Amino acid sequence: MTMVSRRAVAAGLLLLPGVASAAPRYDAVLKRPDDPRRFSAPTYDKLSAAVAAAPTNGTRPFRILVTKGAFDEQVVIDKPFIHLVGESRTGSIITHLAASGLTAPDGKRWGTFRTPTLFVRAPDFAARNLTIRNAFDGLAEMTKPGGLHSHDGGGPQAVALMLDKGSDRARLTQVDILSYQDTLFPDAGRSLFERCLIAGSYDFIFGAGRAFFRDCEIRSLPRPVDPVDGYVVAPSTPIDQPFGFVFKDCRLTKAAGTARHSVYLGRPWRPSSQFPDGRYGDPKFVGATAFIDCWMDDHVAPEGWTQMWYTGKDGNPRTMLQPEDARFSQYGSKGPGAAAFRRGRALSAAEAGAMSVDAVLAGWRV
Repeated sequence: MTMVSRRAVAAGLLLLPGVASAAPRYDAVLKRPDDPRRFSAPTYDKLSAAVAAAPTNGTRPFRILVTKGAFDEQVVIDKPFIHLVGESRTGSIITHLAASGLTAPDGKRWGTFRTPTLFVRAPDFAARNLTIRNAFDGLAEMTKPGGLHSHDGGGPQAVALMLDKGSDRARLTQVDILSYQDTLFPDAGRSLFERCLIAGSYDFIFGAGRAFFRDCEIRSLPRPVDPVDGYVVAPSTPIDQPFGFVFKDCRLTKAAGTARHSVYLGRPWRPSSQFPDGRYGDPKFVGATAFIDCWMDDHVAPEGWTQMWYTGKDGNPRTMLQPEDARFSQYGSKGPGAAAFRRGRALSAAEAGAMSVDAVLAGWRV
């Protein structure tokens, strides 16, 4: 067997004369209409159509090969066991452009929670070796006269991936998750991110879910129009949930132009809920994040963590939740940005060891 055919077999593409067979490894193939290759599995030019072909209540992985190309569509994964496998990590791209302050097809602003390129609302989703991207150019928008800014509720928030209600046991491996603000929204269930790249500036990993990040690159992007370049996380973890986001053996890097000491590890997001006496920040949300044995470049601020506003019970929209009132911690940090951070907790070795992947994702053996 030649080297080429070995690679084809390894990729699940058994190349035959005139036919690229998806073999039994794939149940569907996503490809561009101008891709001349033929596959033995059914082919689709829309991811939503491939997902629609999957069983409603499947009990085994429904594997979709994502070939090279940019597939522009906003997609909801609402069936269990949908597995996406890219032909190329940087060349197989699920993309869409939507931002909070832009006008949606219904004539209303998108709002943050409608912007994700990919919504996951079913258990046992997996993705490997591809890119999930929100194509909104946040930096270009913010730097032009009259552009969208974060102080506006309809600002440049543009989510690439949301793990929504119904998601659980989501596993992403060697996936690039790209946007500029509010990139990754693991808001429900348990999720595992392995050897992924997640890039953004403000609050670019946020939400209430339980997520473990292992050997990932967390890349901060520059934000020259604002006093700081960003905040890595903004968790809204429920108080009765013992873990929120845990980063183990990750690398916190910076893109060119990101200033020294300009990025906080995170700030605590407290969403509002409706109560009999009004709508205000819900005290059940007490964000939790830990960075364990992570390498940090010099863009990380010496304070480590910072405050975030919410609507107080008295109606004050600038009530501040301090990092000391959340569950922020780190252990074993190294690199130019590592420090005895002035805010947040330093974990003991025993406490750090207790935040294992099995503990964080309790009940799900990965």
